[in-house]
Amino acid sequence: MTAVKIDGKAVSASIRGQIQEEVVGLKKQGIEPGLAVILVGEDPGSKVYVGSKEKACIELGYYSEVHRLPDTTTEEALLALIDQLNNQANIHGILVQLPLPKHIHEKSVIDAIAVEKDVDGFHPINVGNLMIGDDSLLPCTPAGVIELIKRTGTDMAGKHAVVIGRSNIVGKPVSMLLQRENATVTMCHSRTLNMREISKQADILVVAIGRANFVDHTYVKPGAIVIDVGMNRLDNGKLAGDVDYEDVLEVAGAVTPVPGGVGPMTITMLMQNTLIAARRAHGLK
Repeated sequence: MTAVKIDGKAVSASIRGQIQEEVVGLKKQGIEPGLAVILVGEDPGSKVYVGSKEKACIELGYYSEVHRLPDTTTEEALLALIDQLNNQANIHGILVQLPLPKHIHEKSVIDAIAVEKDVDGFHPINVGNLMIGDDSLLPCTPAGVIELIKRTGTDMAGKHAVVIGRSNIVGKPVSMLLQRENATVTMCHSRTLNMREISKQADILVVAIGRANFVDHTYVKPGAIVIDVGMNRLDNGKLAGDVDYEDVLEVAGAVTPVPGGVGPMTITMLMQNTLIAARRAHGLK
């Protein structure tokens, strides 16, 4: 058996096509979704991500603002900018690119973004709503993971899902979203005993630990869906996931590659969140 490749690029393109059609309809009503992205400092990876988000806005017909600030920017100045954007009617989504310079408190910045414009899904109120099952803007990468699983045609209800990694950005929220789909979820992390044995029980395995090629075929149940959220730069400059893709191909039923799996979905789900926020701001379902 050779696993099916879950093509994140194709799924992302399909969703963006749907978004683009909806944006055309909204513009006829005088509504233009608007996203503001704030970058503080010169982190090379962050600059690439911000550029990709700006490009996506242009391609989909969104209004886009990118605020590129020096790493000497004070926390007070950043919070003042966020307050300005919170009150700006043509901005429906605000994203502050992480990580921030060390002198700026990440939590203070996340808390300052208006809940209804928190398109990253990181605000404590959105996180709390996710936890209790209320409507909220969902974190982009976890939402993308769930969408990729759905696109395999798998009904998650009753399935055993194992999540390796317990970060606030991926591990915890994706476990909650899997439970929303009525999966039975086990979370593994650095202190988990018998991780290999637990992982091998999974019908759905989501790996987000930041260790290149950590999961090989011995962690995978035959026929399992394997979602690799990892993005690691190897010494040779190539990208690798947390899953040894070639090694699990003969065991898994379906698996995401790196690159080209979860990665393309993150920005697409950001665009979808911004669209949702724009519709809500104008009283649309």
